[in-house]
Amino acid sequence: MRQEERLAGADFLRAAACLLVLVHHLVLRLDMRRIPDEFAPAAHIARFGNFGVAIFFVLSGFLLARPFWRALDADGDMPSLRSYSIRRAARIAPGFWVAATVGFALSLTLLALPLTPELALRYVSGMLFMSQWHWRTLFPVETDGPLWSIPFEVTSYVLLPACFFLLFRLPVLRQRPLLARAAWLCVIGGVLLAHALILTFFALDDIGRGWQYGLQGGAKEWMPKYNPIGFFALFALGALAAGIEVMLLEKRSVWFDAAALLALVIAAYRLVISPGGTPEAYGWLDIPYGFPVFPLAVATALVSLSHSRHLGRLLDNPPVRYTAKISFGIYIWQEVILILVQKLDPGSFGASTENVMTGWLQSCGLAAALVFLIATLSYYLLERPAIHFGNRMSSRQPNRATPFKV
Repeated sequence: MRQEERLAGADFLRAAACLLVLVHHLVLRLDMRRIPDEFAPAAHIARFGNFGVAIFFVLSGFLLARPFWRALDADGDMPSLRSYSIRRAARIAPGFWVAATVGFALSLTLLALPLTPELALRYVSGMLFMSQWHWRTLFPVETDGPLWSIPFEVTSYVLLPACFFLLFRLPVLRQRPLLARAAWLCVIGGVLLAHALILTFFALDDIGRGWQYGLQGGAKEWMPKYNPIGFFALFALGALAAGIEVMLLEKRSVWFDAAALLALVIAAYRLVISPGGTPEAYGWLDIPYGFPVFPLAVATALVSLSHSRHLGRLLDNPPVRYTAKISFGIYIWQEVILILVQKLDPGSFGASTENVMTGWLQSCGLAAALVFLIATLSYYLLERPAIHFGNRMSSRQPNRATPFKV
């Protein structure tokens, strides 16, 4: 296991992210009109489990930026883009491609959708990780909605080294950690400006817009507020947090425990106060998921937990570590399982029971067990072999680096 994955608290946040998204999709199947009043507040809060997507972006930026910061601070060469690309592709592509293909096949069989050029275009654009650039293709397949975010994250994978390339080209930033972090703040500012320009110049009309028109209508509802550049702002905040974390070296203190606990409370509070607003919890500059308070709180928690004395290890307990290990599978397979459960049992999730909560909880238990089972198989049979293959491929020339030192 690489050091980035051993940072205290990272597994907890990864597990929390995938479970929040799972809860979000489970609550979407609960008939809010039938739930007892005493359960309504909790159900409306759980609806905002989509905040888990923001955690994923901040966490990925945090973990992937650490080698770049270390090399920059040591006045070294930029980390090998060959190794970086191979490892990212091995981690993401196989699972995504299989889930997208299964989802595409189910769209034609289970949902009995006709094979139209548009449906094929969505699938192909997703397989090429290019579906994020237009509302028509935002959702690669009909039966696996969560896949939309993976091409968004791939865009961040590309932009991260591109932005660091600029920092490595400036000799004044080398071995000057504070100045380099200030430069990264300028990068974030540029990203936010680009996002604002996208909102201004790429506004969409209202024709066929809205979730009542299906996934494509929902995509048109999201865009242009949901765009890869705006999501890179979340990723870049995680990268900034990584820059702060590597400056702390091996320092550990109970003050970091307190800071981490406060950051987690703030993140939870921002999620809890979301009901009553938009389902996407748009924040500053209409970036979703409570931007910037929620992602900043997550980024602060990452830094603090990794240097805490007790809380990080306490949160990274064995069940949490296992959930984190299979989290990618939980994310990419959950919607397929939930749709299958609904199609095979139309009365599931409380639809045909007098007590809607009892029926919903029973279906949630079954669905969650199936999701964990499929995610486990996905990890051990598909993801882990691909990761090991990528590690071997990227380690064949361990001393080769991208020669951007000036």
